Amino acid sequence: MAAPDQFEIFLVVAPGFESALCAEAKECGFRDPIAGEGGVTITGGWRDVWRANLELRGASRVLARVDVFRVLHLAQLDKRARRVPWNEILRADIPFRVEASCKRSRIYHSGAAVERIERAIREELGAPLSADAEVCIKARIENDLCTIAIDTSGEPLHKRGHKEAVAKAPMRETMAALFLRQCGFDGSEAVVDPMCGSGTFVIEAAEIASRLKPGRSRHFAFERLATFDEASWQDMRRQEAAKNPAVKFHGSDRDAGAIRMSLANAARAGVTDITEFQQLTVSDLTSPSGSLGLVIINPPYGARIGETKSLQPLYRSLGNVLRERFQGWRIGLVTSEASLAKATGLPFATPFAPVIHGGLRVTLYLTRALI
Repeated sequence: MAAPDQFEIFLVVAPGFESALCAEAKECGFRDPIAGEGGVTITGGWRDVWRANLELRGASRVLARVDVFRVLHLAQLDKRARRVPWNEILRADIPFRVEASCKRSRIYHSGAAVERIERAIREELGAPLSADAEVCIKARIENDLCTIAIDTSGEPLHKRGHKEAVAKAPMRETMAALFLRQCGFDGSEAVVDPMCGSGTFVIEAAEIASRLKPGRSRHFAFERLATFDEASWQDMRRQEAAKNPAVKFHGSDRDAGAIRMSLANAARAGVTDITEFQQLTVSDLTSPSGSLGLVIINPPYGARIGETKSLQPLYRSLGNVLRERFQGWRIGLVTSEASLAKATGLPFATPFAPVIHGGLRVTLYLTRALI
């Protein structure tokens, strides 16, 4: 049985962001993007898998669905798993591991499913099994239908490969990119983050404006597969001349350590020339002269009972500063509590769907240009 040239590719995303990632996939020219629970499905081949890992800012993983079949018992799973063309997908000299989940199926023991698939691959291909292997095969058995997918990303895609310094409660780059998209940011306007932490929003905005490929600095698991072609990949990842944006991207934070981290991360990302970071309190914040755009903020949220009330003065102060000094700017605020967004006094529209960040449900609140 030969491996198909075209197959389903599943782009994993944090629940709540499916429509935003679907819009990005469509904009990037991927075929037939369909948003579903926890991700977006596209159709393509292995070059599309490489490009999705390299170019999509919002996806957290890219899964290549290489086979799907009905299965009612473990012996059937063992037999059917041996018919997957592993020799065309995996390399015999590269270690692999298997993960499985079972839901509403006659096969209900995920550990037993893992054992059958591992044994099928070992005996059919001869590849070594390793608990910490980079190449991971994911089997999902749902309603007696087994989907076999290869995790082609390896490390999660928010790890861009050029960010070493991280703040205490970092915003993942993938989430930052999708929040920026929900704010209507397209790279043509200035961005200000007055609580920038390690600089994620500012650096992500600068990369988008420069048209830099998010995966340009890292390695991917698909480079260890039999389907990989080094010459074609190097041709694909060759960066076109970066666009030189006409605007700058500004971050500030009251913490000197956060500013040092942001400067170091911007340098590694190659966006030092178009980013500025300053140690400032919110009360000292002023709008950059000669430009309008987006203020995006991920302030502290009340993770424990009683903390929300203590944060309200901070949010009130933030709202006052933005109303007074950022007329003509849109404001995007990410927070876990509607009452904190309300405390700013800013004219937010209907909030977006909540997403999970750091174990909390957080929501983006967005205004139109302040008047």
